[in-house]
Amino acid sequence: MTNTVAVIRHRVADFDAWKQVYDGFARFQADHGVHAHQVLRSTDDANDVIVTHTFDSLEAARAFLDMPELKGAMTDGGVDAGSVEISYFNEVESGALVVA
Repeated sequence: MTNTVAVIRHRVADFDAWKQVYDGFARFQADHGVHAHQVLRSTDDANDVIVTHTFDSLEAARAFLDMPELKGAMTDGGVDAGSVEISYFNEVESGALVVA
């Protein structure tokens, strides 16, 4: 099975405040198809954030990202709605790099 990774980039008003809301939303994510995630913070701008969520399918990813509860949490976390960029990718390979 091929996983789908949703890559969400957005600006937040305050990273620490956003992160508290994000962490508090983990159970909802798990209950609605997210089985892995990653949070990336720009080295140039602490409020420029990329989040990746891994799903079983593109349909599951799109359904999750369309949920009103997610949009509410993003608003509560101080996400600048106009800055949100979402892209979807099929996972081709993942793992730890081992050099012989």
